[in-house]
Amino acid sequence: MPSPVRVTTRVARALRDGDAVVALESSVLAQGLPVPQNRDAAIRMLAAVASSGAVAAITAVVGGCPTVGLEADELERFLRRDGVRKVSARDVPSAVARLQDGATTVAASLMLAASVGVEVFATGGIGGVHRDAPFDISADLAELARTPMIVVCAGAKSILDLSATWERLESLGIPVVGHRTDEFPGFFSAETGIALDTRMDDVADIVALYRAHRALGRTQSVLVVQPPPPGVALPRASVESAVGEAQSDARRDGVKGAAVTPYLLAAVNRLTKGGSMAANLALLEQNAALAGELATLCCARR
Repeated sequence: MPSPVRVTTRVARALRDGDAVVALESSVLAQGLPVPQNRDAAIRMLAAVASSGAVAAITAVVGGCPTVGLEADELERFLRRDGVRKVSARDVPSAVARLQDGATTVAASLMLAASVGVEVFATGGIGGVHRDAPFDISADLAELARTPMIVVCAGAKSILDLSATWERLESLGIPVVGHRTDEFPGFFSAETGIALDTRMDDVADIVALYRAHRALGRTQSVLVVQPPPPGVALPRASVESAVGEAQSDARRDGVKGAAVTPYLLAAVNRLTKGGSMAANLALLEQNAALAGELATLCCARR
């Protein structure tokens, strides 16, 4: 059967010619960040990928069509977030059948990007095990366990149970590589107290690890983590305090299900007086830049 995934002309050309491509999620733009910061994030991430010589491909479901790479007018629609639903991997067929616009999470983005041959993906922070509900585990982890790509992030979102998420990554056999860090970062903060087994400061070493991983027939992604830039990273204690208060507020307000994550992130931003937003924007840009370097080197080493 022909692939149902639409690939924009520029991205298709890059893949055909063996040029570097970096996949980016659209959920961070349509749900994760408020207007107008979502536009700022898009501009910064796209520029960071381009500066490395790679082509950025934002994934989404556009009017029922799974898509790798958004056209300018489509990106505008997602930034305005008019009628755009949040779509994880399991939700893609539903969005297709209903001809909906869907902003893809990490899980859905990995699924779409891998299906057309993209090897590198960048995001802010992955999902994981929730603090108040340990049975609630993000689909991101399951998709990371079955999709062999390089995934660049700043660890898992600070609102999660990071120790449990780290243990789950280990159980799923997902290699985690610290880029210039010995510690699993905490999204808004550099410190979590979780020591990494593998640190690599040179992107060439990371690509070599990924190639060895693939040669052994492993199905998992290689998770490359780096802390937020020093100038914007928040102290671990400040983040923990804000997250604790935000969780109490969520329980008081009866927030549940898919609404929990955006609620907590907004509350943490308020409690840190905008500090978490500044960190979020900076780490998204930094992760996109590192992903561009890795994608470029992956192409050069083929």
